Amino acid sequence: MVRTPLTPAERERGERLGRLLREARGGRSMTVIAAAAGVSAETLRKIETGRAPTPAFFTVAALADALGLSMDRLAVACEPAPLPAVTLPATA
Repeated sequence: MVRTPLTPAERERGERLGRLLREARGGRSMTVIAAAAGVSAETLRKIETGRAPTPAFFTVAALADALGLSMDRLAVACEPAPLPAVTLPATA
């Protein structure tokens, strides 16, 4: 199965998610948080560094729970950036 390449917006959203999770983890060990979420430390590392920009929903939910983050906060922080306004030429 061939995977469709991610758009720049999808990659940027994944990077925002990774930054938010890293900030929420603070000084806590990556291994401890990953174990609490039931994922590998390598999975958490890939998400935090943006190498896994589209993690599975249940992975994100488990990490949010382990970090004490609400899914609402994650959704708002990672929502797509608004598209730039496009001005159409006037028609005669």
